[in-house]
Amino acid sequence: MRHLVFSVLLMLAPCPGLSFEIEAKRIFVAENERLMLTILSTTDLDLFSDVITRFQEKNKTISIDYFEVSSSELFKALKDDTTSFDLALSSAMDLQTKIANDGLALAYSSEFTERLPEWAHWQNYVFAFTQEAASIVLSANDFVDLPIPLSRQELIATIRAYPERFSGRIGTYDVRSSGLGYLFATQDARTSETYWRLAEVMGINGTKLYCCSGKMISDVISGDLAVAYNVLGSYANAQARLKDDIIIINPKDFTTLMLRSALISKKSQSPEIAGKFIDHLISFSLDANMSKQFPFPTLEINALKQDTSLRPIKLGPGLLVYLDKLKRQNFIKAWEDATLQTPQD
Repeated sequence: MRHLVFSVLLMLAPCPGLSFEIEAKRIFVAENERLMLTILSTTDLDLFSDVITRFQEKNKTISIDYFEVSSSELFKALKDDTTSFDLALSSAMDLQTKIANDGLALAYSSEFTERLPEWAHWQNYVFAFTQEAASIVLSANDFVDLPIPLSRQELIATIRAYPERFSGRIGTYDVRSSGLGYLFATQDARTSETYWRLAEVMGINGTKLYCCSGKMISDVISGDLAVAYNVLGSYANAQARLKDDIIIINPKDFTTLMLRSALISKKSQSPEIAGKFIDHLISFSLDANMSKQFPFPTLEINALKQDTSLRPIKLGPGLLVYLDKLKRQNFIKAWEDATLQTPQD
Protein backbone atom coordinates (compact mmCIF):
# COMPACT_ATOMS: atom_id res chain seq x y z
CA MET A 1 0.00 0.00 0.00
CA ARG A 2 2.86 2.31 -0.86
CA HIS A 3 0.53 4.67 -2.72
CA LEU A 4 -0.88 5.86 0.60
CA VAL A 5 2.52 7.18 1.62
CA PHE A 6 2.62 9.37 -1.46
CA SER A 7 -0.96 10.63 -1.15
CA VAL A 8 -1.19 14.41 -1.29
CA LEU A 9 -3.87 16.15 0.75
CA LEU A 10 -4.96 19.72 0.13
CA MET A 11 -7.75 20.95 2.41
CA LEU A 12 -9.78 23.85 1.04
CA ALA A 13 -7.25 24.00 -1.75
CA PRO A 14 -7.24 26.93 -4.16
CA CYS A 15 -7.31 25.50 -7.66
CA PRO A 16 -6.72 28.21 -10.26
CA GLY A 17 -8.98 28.06 -13.30
CA LEU A 18 -11.86 26.22 -11.62
CA SER A 19 -15.22 27.93 -11.24
CA PHE A 20 -16.46 25.90 -8.27
CA GLU A 21 -15.50 25.60 -4.60
CA ILE A 22 -13.50 22.62 -3.36
CA GLU A 23 -13.85 21.44 0.25
CA ALA A 24 -10.94 19.00 0.14
CA LYS A 25 -8.64 17.42 -2.42
CA ARG A 26 -6.30 14.44 -2.38
CA ILE A 27 -4.22 12.69 -5.00
CA PHE A 28 -3.89 8.95 -4.37
CA VAL A 29 -0.70 8.04 -6.24
CA ALA A 30 -0.53 4.48 -7.59
CA GLU A 31 2.48 2.25 -7.05
CA ASN A 32 3.14 2.06 -10.79
CA GLU A 33 1.28 5.07 -12.08
CA ARG A 34 0.34 5.02 -15.74
CA LEU A 35 -3.25 6.23 -15.67
CA MET A 36 -5.21 8.89 -13.77
CA LEU A 37 -8.88 8.87 -12.77
CA THR A 38 -10.40 12.19 -11.65
CA ILE A 39 -13.38 12.01 -9.29
CA LEU A 40 -15.74 14.77 -8.19
CA SER A 41 -17.56 13.66 -5.08
CA THR A 42 -19.81 14.88 -2.28
CA THR A 43 -18.61 12.02 -0.08
CA ASP A 44 -16.42 12.85 2.90
CA LEU A 45 -12.84 12.19 1.86
CA ASP A 46 -11.84 10.61 5.18
CA LEU A 47 -14.72 8.14 5.03
CA PHE A 48 -14.10 7.29 1.38
CA SER A 49 -10.32 6.90 1.36
CA ASP A 50 -10.40 3.16 2.21
CA VAL A 51 -12.73 2.53 -0.75
CA ILE A 52 -10.15 4.13 -3.03
CA THR A 53 -7.33 2.21 -1.40
CA ARG A 54 -9.07 -1.12 -2.05
CA PHE A 55 -9.59 -0.17 -5.69
CA GLN A 56 -5.91 0.64 -6.10
CA GLU A 57 -4.88 -2.66 -4.48
CA LYS A 58 -6.42 -4.35 -7.53
CA ASN A 59 -5.48 -1.63 -10.01
CA LYS A 60 -1.90 -0.70 -9.17
CA THR A 61 -1.35 1.52 -12.22
CA ILE A 62 -4.28 3.89 -11.62
CA SER A 63 -3.80 7.08 -9.60
CA ILE A 64 -6.89 8.92 -8.40
CA ASP A 65 -7.36 12.67 -8.12
CA TYR A 66 -10.25 13.12 -5.67
CA PHE A 67 -12.15 16.40 -5.26
CA GLU A 68 -14.58 16.69 -2.35
CA VAL A 69 -17.28 19.27 -3.14
CA SER A 70 -20.87 20.09 -2.18
CA SER A 71 -23.65 18.63 -4.32
CA SER A 72 -24.47 22.06 -5.71
CA GLU A 73 -20.85 22.71 -6.64
CA LEU A 74 -20.54 19.28 -8.25
CA PHE A 75 -23.55 20.06 -10.41
CA LYS A 76 -22.05 23.43 -11.33
CA ALA A 77 -18.71 21.84 -12.23
CA LEU A 78 -20.21 19.25 -14.59
CA LYS A 79 -22.69 21.70 -16.04
CA ASP A 80 -20.55 24.78 -16.55
CA ASP A 81 -16.85 24.16 -16.05
CA THR A 82 -14.56 23.54 -19.00
CA THR A 83 -12.25 21.29 -16.98
CA SER A 84 -12.93 17.60 -17.57
CA PHE A 85 -13.66 15.09 -14.81
CA ASP A 86 -14.18 11.37 -15.21
CA LEU A 87 -16.60 10.36 -12.49
CA ALA A 88 -19.24 12.13 -10.39
CA LEU A 89 -20.33 10.63 -7.06
CA SER A 90 -23.17 12.49 -5.36
CA SER A 91 -25.78 12.23 -2.63
CA ALA A 92 -28.10 14.59 -4.56
CA MET A 93 -29.99 12.08 -6.69
CA ASP A 94 -32.10 14.71 -8.41
CA LEU A 95 -29.07 16.67 -9.60
CA GLN A 96 -27.38 13.47 -10.82
CA THR A 97 -30.52 12.62 -12.79
CA LYS A 98 -30.61 16.10 -14.30
CA ILE A 99 -26.96 15.85 -15.35
CA ALA A 100 -27.75 12.63 -17.21
CA ASN A 101 -31.04 13.96 -18.58
CA ASP A 102 -29.22 17.02 -19.95
CA GLY A 103 -26.90 14.78 -21.95
CA LEU A 104 -23.83 15.34 -19.77
CA ALA A 105 -23.23 11.68 -18.86
CA LEU A 106 -21.92 8.69 -20.78
CA ALA A 107 -23.83 5.40 -20.90
CA TYR A 108 -22.23 2.40 -19.20
CA SER A 109 -23.21 -1.22 -18.79
CA SER A 110 -21.52 -4.21 -17.15
CA GLU A 111 -22.34 -7.44 -15.37
CA PHE A 112 -22.41 -5.40 -12.14
CA THR A 113 -24.78 -2.66 -13.28
CA GLU A 114 -27.14 -5.24 -14.78
CA ARG A 115 -27.57 -6.83 -11.34
CA LEU A 116 -28.89 -3.62 -9.77
CA PRO A 117 -32.62 -3.53 -8.96
CA GLU A 118 -34.76 -1.34 -11.21
CA TRP A 119 -35.08 1.48 -8.65
CA ALA A 120 -31.30 1.65 -8.10
CA HIS A 121 -30.31 2.90 -11.56
CA TRP A 122 -31.66 5.17 -14.26
CA GLN A 123 -31.24 3.64 -17.69
CA ASN A 124 -27.50 3.12 -18.21
CA TYR A 125 -26.41 6.50 -16.86
CA VAL A 126 -26.87 6.82 -13.07
CA PHE A 127 -26.05 3.98 -10.66
CA ALA A 128 -26.77 3.71 -6.94
CA PHE A 129 -24.13 2.25 -4.65
CA THR A 130 -25.44 3.07 -1.15
CA GLN A 131 -28.79 3.17 0.65
CA GLU A 132 -28.63 5.76 3.44
CA ALA A 133 -31.26 6.97 5.88
CA ALA A 134 -32.16 10.58 6.55
CA SER A 135 -31.99 10.37 10.33
CA ILE A 136 -32.69 12.52 13.37
CA VAL A 137 -29.63 12.86 15.61
CA LEU A 138 -30.17 13.82 19.26
CA SER A 139 -27.81 14.92 21.99
CA ALA A 140 -28.02 12.21 24.66
CA ASN A 141 -27.46 14.77 27.42
CA ASP A 142 -30.55 16.72 26.41
CA PHE A 143 -32.78 13.65 26.49
CA VAL A 144 -31.65 12.07 29.76
CA ASP A 145 -34.96 12.98 31.41
CA LEU A 146 -37.15 13.04 28.29
CA PRO A 147 -38.79 10.28 26.24
CA ILE A 148 -36.97 9.71 22.96
CA PRO A 149 -39.08 10.98 20.03
CA LEU A 150 -39.40 8.16 17.52
CA SER A 151 -41.45 10.00 14.90
CA ARG A 152 -41.82 13.51 13.53
CA GLN A 153 -45.05 14.02 15.45
CA GLU A 154 -43.35 12.99 18.70
CA LEU A 155 -40.47 15.35 17.95
CA ILE A 156 -42.94 18.21 17.37
CA ALA A 157 -44.64 17.46 20.70
CA THR A 158 -41.31 17.36 22.55
CA ILE A 159 -40.07 20.67 21.14
CA ARG A 160 -43.40 22.35 21.92
CA ALA A 161 -43.37 21.03 25.48
CA TYR A 162 -39.80 22.21 26.23
CA PRO A 163 -39.12 25.34 24.14
CA GLU A 164 -36.56 26.65 26.62
CA ARG A 165 -34.43 23.56 26.09
CA PHE A 166 -34.57 23.58 22.30
CA SER A 167 -34.63 27.27 21.38
CA GLY A 168 -31.65 27.97 19.12
CA ARG A 169 -30.48 24.36 19.45
CA ILE A 170 -32.13 22.65 16.48
CA GLY A 171 -30.27 22.22 13.20
CA THR A 172 -31.20 21.23 9.67
CA TYR A 173 -30.04 21.85 6.09
CA ASP A 174 -30.29 25.20 4.39
CA VAL A 175 -32.24 23.94 1.39
CA ARG A 176 -31.41 27.08 -0.61
CA SER A 177 -27.75 26.06 -0.89
CA SER A 178 -27.64 22.34 -0.06
CA GLY A 179 -28.64 20.04 -2.91
CA LEU A 180 -29.08 17.08 -0.55
CA GLY A 181 -31.03 19.20 1.93
CA TYR A 182 -33.38 20.33 -0.84
CA LEU A 183 -33.85 16.72 -1.99
CA PHE A 184 -34.68 15.51 1.53
CA ALA A 185 -37.07 18.42 2.17
CA THR A 186 -39.01 17.96 -1.07
CA GLN A 187 -39.29 14.22 -0.51
CA ASP A 188 -40.51 14.78 3.06
CA ALA A 189 -43.10 17.28 1.86
CA ARG A 190 -44.34 14.88 -0.82
CA THR A 191 -44.70 12.09 1.73
CA SER A 192 -46.48 13.86 4.60
CA GLU A 193 -47.92 17.21 5.67
CA THR A 194 -46.26 16.60 9.05
CA TYR A 195 -43.06 17.93 7.52
CA TRP A 196 -44.48 21.45 7.25
CA ARG A 197 -45.71 21.41 10.85
CA LEU A 198 -42.24 20.34 11.96
CA ALA A 199 -40.60 23.03 9.82
CA GLU A 200 -42.79 25.68 11.48
CA VAL A 201 -42.02 24.40 14.99
CA MET A 202 -38.31 24.37 14.24
CA GLY A 203 -38.56 27.86 12.73
CA ILE A 204 -40.35 29.27 15.76
CA ASN A 205 -37.54 27.90 17.91
CA GLY A 206 -34.74 29.50 15.91
CA THR A 207 -33.50 26.66 13.74
CA LYS A 208 -29.83 26.86 12.74
CA LEU A 209 -29.12 26.16 9.09
CA TYR A 210 -26.24 24.05 7.79
CA CYS A 211 -24.51 23.06 4.58
CA CYS A 212 -23.84 19.47 5.48
CA SER A 213 -24.36 16.55 7.84
CA GLY A 214 -20.83 16.49 9.25
CA LYS A 215 -21.09 19.96 10.77
CA MET A 216 -24.51 19.24 12.26
CA ILE A 217 -23.26 16.05 13.87
CA SER A 218 -20.22 17.87 15.28
CA ASP A 219 -22.49 20.48 16.85
CA VAL A 220 -24.69 17.80 18.43
CA ILE A 221 -21.58 16.16 19.86
CA SER A 222 -20.29 19.48 21.25
CA GLY A 223 -23.65 20.32 22.80
CA ASP A 224 -24.36 23.32 20.57
CA LEU A 225 -27.33 21.43 19.13
CA ALA A 226 -29.86 19.23 20.88
CA VAL A 227 -31.48 18.03 17.63
CA ALA A 228 -30.23 17.68 14.05
CA TYR A 229 -32.95 16.88 11.52
CA ASN A 230 -32.46 14.93 8.26
CA VAL A 231 -28.82 14.13 8.94
CA LEU A 232 -27.17 11.36 6.94
CA GLY A 233 -27.38 8.42 9.30
CA SER A 234 -24.28 6.85 7.76
CA TYR A 235 -22.17 9.82 8.87
CA ALA A 236 -23.62 9.69 12.37
CA ASN A 237 -23.06 5.94 12.65
CA ALA A 238 -19.44 6.45 11.63
CA GLN A 239 -18.92 8.19 14.99
CA ALA A 240 -18.79 4.82 16.75
CA ARG A 241 -16.77 6.12 19.70
CA LEU A 242 -19.50 8.65 20.46
CA LYS A 243 -22.46 6.30 20.81
CA ASP A 244 -22.97 7.43 24.42
CA ASP A 245 -23.17 11.09 23.34
CA ILE A 246 -25.58 10.89 20.41
CA ILE A 247 -28.82 9.07 19.69
CA ILE A 248 -29.64 8.21 16.08
CA ILE A 249 -33.32 7.89 15.17
CA ASN A 250 -34.77 6.56 11.93
CA PRO A 251 -38.33 7.95 12.22
CA LYS A 252 -40.97 5.23 12.51
CA ASP A 253 -43.59 7.24 10.58
CA PHE A 254 -41.32 7.10 7.53
CA THR A 255 -37.58 7.10 6.92
CA THR A 256 -36.37 8.57 3.65
CA LEU A 257 -33.55 6.59 2.07
CA MET A 258 -31.10 8.42 -0.14
CA LEU A 259 -29.22 6.43 -2.79
CA ARG A 260 -25.71 7.77 -3.27
CA SER A 261 -25.03 7.46 -7.00
CA ALA A 262 -22.32 7.51 -9.65
CA LEU A 263 -22.20 8.61 -13.28
CA ILE A 264 -19.50 9.00 -15.92
CA SER A 265 -19.03 12.55 -17.15
CA LYS A 266 -19.46 13.15 -20.86
CA LYS A 267 -16.10 14.95 -20.76
CA SER A 268 -14.32 11.95 -19.21
CA GLN A 269 -10.83 11.27 -20.54
CA SER A 270 -10.89 7.75 -19.06
CA PRO A 271 -14.45 6.37 -19.32
CA GLU A 272 -13.33 2.74 -19.16
CA ILE A 273 -11.52 3.31 -15.86
CA ALA A 274 -14.51 5.27 -14.56
CA GLY A 275 -16.73 2.30 -15.39
CA LYS A 276 -14.35 -0.02 -13.58
CA PHE A 277 -14.61 2.18 -10.49
CA ILE A 278 -18.43 2.08 -10.69
CA ASP A 279 -18.25 -1.73 -10.75
CA HIS A 280 -15.98 -1.54 -7.69
CA LEU A 281 -18.59 0.55 -5.83
CA ILE A 282 -21.50 -1.71 -6.76
CA SER A 283 -19.57 -4.84 -5.79
CA PHE A 284 -19.73 -3.84 -2.11
CA SER A 285 -23.50 -4.35 -2.25
CA LEU A 286 -23.39 -7.54 -4.30
CA ASP A 287 -20.71 -9.34 -2.28
CA ALA A 288 -21.56 -10.04 1.38
CA ASN A 289 -17.89 -10.27 2.33
CA MET A 290 -17.06 -6.93 0.72
CA SER A 291 -20.03 -5.18 2.36
CA LYS A 292 -18.29 -5.55 5.72
CA GLN A 293 -15.45 -3.40 4.40
CA PHE A 294 -17.73 -0.61 3.17
CA PRO A 295 -18.17 2.57 5.30
CA PHE A 296 -21.76 3.13 4.11
CA PRO A 297 -25.00 1.12 4.17
CA THR A 298 -25.20 -1.04 1.06
CA LEU A 299 -28.26 -1.65 -1.11
CA GLU A 300 -30.54 -3.87 1.00
CA ILE A 301 -33.48 -5.12 -1.05
CA ASN A 302 -34.78 -7.47 1.67
CA ALA A 303 -34.79 -4.70 4.27
CA LEU A 304 -37.26 -2.72 2.18
CA LYS A 305 -39.62 -5.68 2.05
CA GLN A 306 -39.45 -6.21 5.80
CA ASP A 307 -39.83 -2.60 6.95
CA THR A 308 -42.52 -0.58 5.21
CA SER A 309 -41.43 2.64 6.96
CA LEU A 310 -38.31 2.70 4.76
CA ARG A 311 -38.96 4.89 1.71
CA PRO A 312 -36.16 4.82 -0.87
CA ILE A 313 -36.03 7.75 -3.27
CA LYS A 314 -36.21 6.14 -6.69
CA LEU A 315 -33.80 7.18 -9.40
CA GLY A 316 -35.53 8.50 -12.50
CA PRO A 317 -37.21 11.48 -14.16
CA GLY A 318 -39.65 11.88 -11.25
CA LEU A 319 -36.78 13.53 -9.39
CA LEU A 320 -36.77 16.39 -11.89
CA VAL A 321 -40.15 17.72 -10.77
CA TYR A 322 -38.82 19.97 -8.01
CA LEU A 323 -35.91 21.13 -10.15
CA ASP A 324 -38.36 23.02 -12.32
CA LYS A 325 -37.52 26.70 -11.75
CA LEU A 326 -41.01 27.79 -10.72
CA LYS A 327 -41.62 24.78 -8.50
CA ARG A 328 -38.28 25.33 -6.81
CA GLN A 329 -39.03 29.02 -6.22
CA ASN A 330 -42.44 28.18 -4.74
CA PHE A 331 -41.04 25.44 -2.52
CA ILE A 332 -38.22 27.59 -1.19
CA LYS A 333 -40.66 30.44 -0.52
CA ALA A 334 -42.88 28.09 1.50
CA TRP A 335 -39.82 26.72 3.31
CA GLU A 336 -38.58 30.21 4.17
CA ASP A 337 -42.01 31.20 5.46
CA ALA A 338 -42.03 28.18 7.75
CA THR A 339 -38.39 28.06 8.81
CA LEU A 340 -37.10 31.62 8.91
CA GLN A 341 -39.22 32.93 11.72
CA THR A 342 -38.41 35.12 14.73
CA PRO A 343 -37.73 32.83 17.71
CA GLN A 344 -40.24 33.04 20.56
CA ASP A 345 -39.12 34.69 23.78
